[in-house]
Amino acid sequence: MNSELIEQVGGQLGANGLPYSIPIHPNLVHLTLGLFIIGITFDILGVLYPLQKWVFKYLEIPVSRSNFFDVGWYNMVASSIITFFTVAAGFYEIMLAQPPTGLKSAWGLQAMETMLWHGVGGVILFALIVGMTVWRGVQRFILRCNAENQVQWSYLALGAVIMFVMYVHGTLGAQLAAEFGVHNTADRLLRLGDNLNAMLK
Repeated sequence: MNSELIEQVGGQLGANGLPYSIPIHPNLVHLTLGLFIIGITFDILGVLYPLQKWVFKYLEIPVSRSNFFDVGWYNMVASSIITFFTVAAGFYEIMLAQPPTGLKSAWGLQAMETMLWHGVGGVILFALIVGMTVWRGVQRFILRCNAENQVQWSYLALGAVIMFVMYVHGTLGAQLAAEFGVHNTADRLLRLGDNLNAMLK
């Protein structure tokens, strides 16, 4: 983002470079990750239910196969909804970012390259999550509405691939905060020469 434009709103920005004290995007990211991973995990448990049914019976846990698929479905829907806000907050916060120049991440990328890959990756992941939710809904309500097993193995395999992409994508975001200090309050105060210990008292 153009530094002159950021300077126009500079008086409204806090120590982290945002108009609020805690960045929204990183917090929503964890909801996106958690909901998606739980959705796929419970669908896997639903598929493998016949192999583990005796465990639930032994532990006297009243559960049916459909319960696992219900959790999988509703978590995927929630993941799609929250990811929209995650990506929107990410783009808003990235527009206000002023990373240092001349630094490279552990992956050999500069700050702008990291931000671009992270932004593009976020949009792609949002599209994949929404696509997976639609595919999950088609399986639940049309293709396998009367079947005991609601999901296809190909759906679960793609879900595992997306989880790996999330790991790579999340690492880019972590590098922005940890290595470039983007919207990292402590990093920014240190760059300004402030004494963090005095601020904690």
